Parts: sequence; C-alpha cells; structure tokens
Amino acid sequence: MSSSRREFFTMAGAVGLSGLLGGVAPFVRPASAAGSLKIGLLLPASGTYAPLGEAIRRGAELYVKERGGALAGRAVEFTALDDESAPPKAAELTNKLVYGEKVDVLVGTVHSGVAAAMVKIAREAGVTTLDPNAGADAITGGLCAPNIFRTSFSNGQIGEATGKAMIAAGIKEAVSCTWRYAAGDEMVAGFEKAFEAGGGKVVKKIALPFPDVEFQSALAEIASLKPQAVYSFFAGGGAAKFIKDFSAAGLSGSVQLWGPGFLTDGVEAAVGAAGDGVKTVLHYAEGLTNPEDAAFRKAFEAAYGVAPDVYAVQGYDAMHVLDIGLTAVGGDVAKKDAMHAAMAKAKFASPRGPFEFSANRNPKQTFYLRELKGGKNHLLGVAAEGLADAGKGCKA
Repeated sequence: MSSSRREFFTMAGAVGLSGLLGGVAPFVRPASAAGSLKIGLLLPASGTYAPLGEAIRRGAELYVKERGGALAGRAVEFTALDDESAPPKAAELTNKLVYGEKVDVLVGTVHSGVAAAMVKIAREAGVTTLDPNAGADAITGGLCAPNIFRTSFSNGQIGEATGKAMIAAGIKEAVSCTWRYAAGDEMVAGFEKAFEAGGGKVVKKIALPFPDVEFQSALAEIASLKPQAVYSFFAGGGAAKFIKDFSAAGLSGSVQLWGPGFLTDGVEAAVGAAGDGVKTVLHYAEGLTNPEDAAFRKAFEAAYGVAPDVYAVQGYDAMHVLDIGLTAVGGDVAKKDAMHAAMAKAKFASPRGPFEFSANRNPKQTFYLRELKGGKNHLLGVAAEGLADAGKGCKA
C-alpha cells in the first residue's frame, strides 16, 4: 500500500470493507463527528511487518468496539497511514498525521527506526503518543517525555528477563548470537547484564550483519566453544533458518537454545521438530489462566477468526491506557498534563497479567518462560515478575 494512502473509520457505525479488517466491519466517520476523538495509527500495512501492524490495529479496534465505539464519551475515529517500515519516510508520515490530519492521539509503530523518528516529532508537538511495539531502548530512555508511553517492552528489558531465566535454569556459560543492529545489540546487552549479575559468563558474542542468514561459520564457532547454552535473537525467516540450521549442525542435543519470544513466534510450524526444546521468554503466552486473557482471547477469536498474539495484546492495552487518561479528564484532550499524569499511574489487569508503568512510562511487567514443542510454545512458568526497564537517560 502506498504511504500516501489514508484509511478513515470510526467506531460509530458499521459498514462494508470487512475483509480489510479480517472479518470485522470497520466504522466510517458519520456526518456529525465534530466531537470525535481522532487517533492516528502509524503502522505497517505492507511488507514483512504488515501482519504485526494488523494485529496491533485489531487489538486497538477491539478494545474500542467493546466500549460501544467510544472512549470517555467520545466516538473514536482512526486515521491510518502505512509506514512501510521505512525509517526515511517516518518524519513525513508523522508530520502528516500530527500537523496535517491534526490527530488528538498518535499510535505507532512496529519498526524501532520508524518509531525513533516518530517520537522525536511527537515530543516537540506534545501530542499524546503510545508505542504499541517498537522496543528501542531510547524511546523510554533518552527520548522519553511525559507524553510518550510504551505498552510493549524495551529491548534491554526482555534480554534481562531471559538472562534471569537462564540463571534460574542453572546455566553458567553461554554464547550470544544475533544480528548486528540496534535491536540485537540492546537485547544482548540486557541479557549479558542479568546473566553476568547472576554469576554467568558470556564466553563469546557473535554478531552477523543484518539481515545475513548464512549461519554456518557462527554455528561452527559455537560447536568449538561447547557452551551450555546459546542466547539468540533473530526473527521471522531468519529465526526459522537459524533454528533449523542449529539443529542440523547437531547442536540441539548438547547446547540449549534460548532467546526472546520473537525467536519462535510465528515460525513454530515452519521449524517443525527442529524447534523442539527451544526456550524463549516473552511478556505474553498462550496458556495464561487469568480471566482477562480468557475473555480477550474469546472476543478476539470471535471477531477475527484467529487467536490473538502478543502484538494484539499490546494494541489492546494501548487503548486501555488511553481510556484511563481520557476518563480522568472527561474526554478533554486539551488537559494534557492531567491526562498524561493519569496515564502514567495506570494500573490494571491486562490479558498479559498485571500492568503498570515504571517512572519512564515503560511497562513494569511479568515475563513468561515458554518451551517450543510440537509446533507450539508451551508455558513453563514465570521468568521474571514485575520487571521494570532501566530507563537509562530518561529525565522526564
């Protein structure tokens, strides 16, 4: 889809185009929408990350739909732009939403490079902004601001949770292996911090150029080092190939493979038996027993015909946080200071478990340990409870 294409819909009345949103009819702005709340969605709708953007959008839409199409008494109008996961286009598209469409609230995005550019503009504009996925540490670190909220994770935070889980599993020696780019560097740094603090030793850090998937030399080096475990961050097709190559190299029988949840999410079926035994850590998991998740999963599957994933939860919770802020000010987004203060104090039961923010407006949350077996990520238990992001460099 072209980056210039816009999609307008509100939660005030159903119309056609149900295929666009996977079976749920979107909502078109009615003639009397002067009091509508305008939310700009800067999400990928084309390319590799399109399914992630769609899941986030669906989660956000479902939350509003469950509340009769309005938040704090104001009908919701979504204005969506496809960011194409292209950082060079991020500033233009953000400006189009903030200054062109004059959105009341900005929600985005998936790609950290796009999000970093988006946040820089949002900070200056003072527009209420929710990041439902991008994990760049700087967003709730050096780029933090009172109007910037993240409902997903920071890269370092999820790495730290995995390092803690590996120590708890008795692992004392590991090799890290990832792509050499911001997300990989930050996840490895978080892992290394927690793993070494727990008495573990990272004997080698292997980094490949992004998006290189020629893993033979890295796997040969791992085989020669013979560590207890490998901590690895890859995603999508790269993750599937790494897991299969790891098994084909004969390593899975003697070296444990660990990583953040993105190592296995979405590739469970593709890796087949080669993925059996891979352990991952994520802030959401299938098999949670809280009533909020049971209700969310039932509603999401009824609406879209598929099970929700972590991205859908992050979009859903973004609207929950916004709802709390709007309710506190009676829907008056002009009362930004009071609205943002209420959002920062948000504390509720999410489908993922207890949700609240740390001082830098990044979720303080539970991370879960999972094991891939038979094409499914099975919940093993809690990896870290109430884990906050370090928020390095955040002064707001």
